[in-house]
Order: sequence, then C-alpha cells, then structure tokens
Amino acid sequence: MDLITTHNWASAVDPAHIAEIRSSADQYAEGGLLHLALEVLAYPVDEAAPEGTTTWARVVLHGDGSISVEDNGRGTDTRYDEAGVPMVKPIMATRDLRFYGVPDAEVLPDGRPRSGMSVVAALSSWLTHTNRRVDGRGWVQRYERGLPPGPATEIESGDTAGTLVRFLPDPAVFGPETLSAAALLAACADFNTKVKIEVLEETAAS
Repeated sequence: MDLITTHNWASAVDPAHIAEIRSSADQYAEGGLLHLALEVLAYPVDEAAPEGTTTWARVVLHGDGSISVEDNGRGTDTRYDEAGVPMVKPIMATRDLRFYGVPDAEVLPDGRPRSGMSVVAALSSWLTHTNRRVDGRGWVQRYERGLPPGPATEIESGDTAGTLVRFLPDPAVFGPETLSAAALLAACADFNTKVKIEVLEETAAS
C-alpha cells in the first residue's frame, strides 16, 4: 500500500499537527465560518473534476450552529490490511500534504489559501465524519477539537455511497459568528464546478 498520497497513511492521527492548528487558531480561523465550509466543499469538488463521481453537494446550516456537508461521491478512500482491518484515509487528523503549510497552495473562493480538512476538525468543538463506500460498508468517526475520542463505528451503507461531514465551529475560537446561506452560495459560484451545490438553512436546532 502506498503510504503517501495526499495524506500520510502511516497514522490515523497526528496530535502535534492538531495542536499546531489550535495554537495558531487566529491564523487559521481568519476566514471565519465561510472558510471552514469552503474547506469541506473543496473535497467533493475535487472528486468531481477528474472522474465525475460526485454530482451534488448539500450544505445545511443547522439551528444549533453546526454545519453539515453531504455529497454523493464514492465516499472517503478506505483501504484494508492483510487481516481485512479497514483504515479510512486520515483526512481529518493529519495534514493535507498538498496544501497545509504550502506557500503556493490553492486559493479557495473566499480568496484565502486552502489548508485541508484537518483545520476544520481542529477548530470545531466536534465533527462527525460519515463515510459510505460502494462496497456496502461505511463508518462514522467523531472528533473533538480535532482528535477522535474513540474508534470509528461501522455502519451499512446499503446501495448508496457518499460522505457526510457535520461540524460545530468552536465558540471559543469563532465567538457568536454565524454563516448565511446567501453568503455561502455567492462564494460557491466561484468554484467553477459541475457539482450542483445546494445550501439549506434551518431555523430551529435539530
């Protein structure tokens, strides 16, 4: 198995990397909730570009302040060792080698450099990553301020595939800031993607 792709598969968690983000929260939180949402949306947009496996992404701004991003792609890359033990690509708790700390990293539609999904996880009070693969297997992993409090839970994905990321931006970092559907939709127009992006806004906690 190739251990180095967009991430280093040698470990599912890099605590030092998460601590670095948390200690530099002012830098990585500068773009606010809009930037966090764009960081997550950039992944289904990526997947749609070469192979067209993702056709839609749905963002929900929940009444409890959390944000969810769901897509109908292949799900997050998952590999199995010789014993059949799965490992999901460590996108949440290790650095994205294409972007994090890279001077000429891709710029997102808000004009700020892309850093990767681990920044979203690290700057959120909690984040859940639901991964449904085309082989019928899936997993849900929870993170708290970037670190998993326990192992992933396996679920059946049935005949559907895709990814659902839901996160609550840490109020200790972002304060009372909110994100509007209009602002996010306006920014998403600059993704220049064939992925249909829908943004829904709830009015009550759910």
